[in-house]
Amino acid sequence: MQSSHAAGRVSARFDDPNLIAYGGLVPLVRLAERCGLPGLVGELVHLPASANGTGAFPASKVMALVAGMAAGADSIEDMDRLRHGAMNPLFREVRAPSTLGSFLRSFTHGHVKQLHAVTRRLLPRLAAHAPLPPGADTVAHLDLDDTIKPVHGYAKQGVGYGYNKIKGLNALIATLSTPLAAPMIAATRLRKGSVNSARGAASFATEAITTARASGATGILIVRADSAYYGAELIAARKAADARFSITVRHNASVKTAIATIAEDAWTPIKYPRAIWDHDENRNTDPITRVNHSRTEPMDQG
Repeated sequence: MQSSHAAGRVSARFDDPNLIAYGGLVPLVRLAERCGLPGLVGELVHLPASANGTGAFPASKVMALVAGMAAGADSIEDMDRLRHGAMNPLFREVRAPSTLGSFLRSFTHGHVKQLHAVTRRLLPRLAAHAPLPPGADTVAHLDLDDTIKPVHGYAKQGVGYGYNKIKGLNALIATLSTPLAAPMIAATRLRKGSVNSARGAASFATEAITTARASGATGILIVRADSAYYGAELIAARKAADARFSITVRHNASVKTAIATIAEDAWTPIKYPRAIWDHDENRNTDPITRVNHSRTEPMDQG
């Protein structure tokens, strides 16, 4: 038996007035309301008044955007899936895709920072209503990194060519995880595309650590980052916030010189319990990292 239609040409539409395409949005929206997301948006997000009402009712529009993304929307046109079938009777104040698009286009960098303030306050509330993140009272990891989101057009604020030569916007992201929980975003910061990775990382780390602590990470908190964030300001920020750290050291001349002075018999291979053995090279596929026997400093010292 063979399908008579190509997979790319098949689509489903819930146009029966009694059908619900995304019933899972019901508990999601209720949880968001219980955590006070609409109230936070109404309190902290303020767009200028306009003749067409673009900046009006930000809470309803943000809630619609969150629900749409949770339902798999990755474009403004996809937001129309919130109005199929019985979705309108189930959810009030659902906005049309064109309205949501105009709402987003009215945002400046300052308005994006207002959304950052919303998310910093939302995660601790979410952690109070859901078992997130499990195990954080023992040990948790806070990973810092940035990413460049490609965008198109010359009128977009903050667009630039970043370290990967892609034209876009740069976002700092902090993810909170534990040995028992998958990573979740603890903090974000939108920046100009051409900015250096480490710019503003110290203050961002302080914000992320504060949010993580308020969200239940009351045990050992380890800030992790790659060599792009190796610097005194970030290390001082995590020390002031009483967090440990694991930051890759840049392989500069002074580091190479220090490594060269370590005797060959002073190294020990690290064993990776989940590594895959490479029979051709007779070793784990992970790069073999070696540790100096004489290194006795606690983790939060380097």
